[in-house]
Amino acid sequence: MFFSHNAVGMEITSQGVKMALVGGKKSRPQLLAQQSAEFPPGTLKLVHREPNILEPALFVKQVREAYLKLLNRTNLVSVSLPDACGRVTLIELETRFKSHEEGRDLIRWKLKKSLPFDMSDIHLDYQVLREKENGEMSVLVAVIARQVVTQYENLLIEAGIQPNRIDFTSFNLYRFFSPRIEMCDNSLFVAYHEGVLSVLVFYGGVLEFYRAKELSGHSPDMNRVFMETNSSLVFYRDKNPGREFRESFCFSPREHADMFRTVVAEACGVEPFMLMSDTFVDIPGNTAGGGAALDSLVAVLGAATRNL
Repeated sequence: MFFSHNAVGMEITSQGVKMALVGGKKSRPQLLAQQSAEFPPGTLKLVHREPNILEPALFVKQVREAYLKLLNRTNLVSVSLPDACGRVTLIELETRFKSHEEGRDLIRWKLKKSLPFDMSDIHLDYQVLREKENGEMSVLVAVIARQVVTQYENLLIEAGIQPNRIDFTSFNLYRFFSPRIEMCDNSLFVAYHEGVLSVLVFYGGVLEFYRAKELSGHSPDMNRVFMETNSSLVFYRDKNPGREFRESFCFSPREHADMFRTVVAEACGVEPFMLMSDTFVDIPGNTAGGGAALDSLVAVLGAATRNL
């Protein structure tokens, strides 16, 4: 059952690559196949300003082999990169612009002193989140060094893959769970995935706070989870007095789910709803090998839905 509307998602981490072939609907994907491959130690190092892949031949080999095992008909792949590859920021603009390119120029000028990049050598994209009556705009900005993203693109093409969409992992985690999170306008989403803690706050259905913090380790350090979540929310509340979220959501590998949920509740003061990956995707014939295995694929599946 491989139809032309099926889509492939991929997540790249410092440890390896994960891929999934999905069908169905964007709001309810169906997992048709999944593959993964580990990178030998030293293959990839996550840094902002330099190419990440230290062993290109090994990277291409592992990615190509995993991709071919999916047995799919499309080479268009939506890719999820670690948040540590670039920077994400939320800014306020006081000036309207006439085109997307004019917006890029304005954002480059505004950010040139606050980001650790040469602004002439970056890839920048953005999304207008909210436009106020006085013309001011809230804008979500993603920045990555050209040499970083170009290396990923070129090596994926060498492996036989055309990366038509690239995003950071925190947003693909949110994308996968968004059918439930978007049911509430004012909400908090906290996730632990591949050693990274992600904290996103929404008000009026619009993203108002983002943070991705690398904690390292497959098992979350609950003290760090509490401190990082609490400090993130203190910063958000100080900047936005009087605004509170009505619901909170959290996700972590299910072997840590109960403790993670308790810690997030203590940090935010709102009892969170634990998001379970297997309730958001159809799995014919238990393709993923069970719920615990499916937890590791949530960013992959979130990426894949961009092409459905």
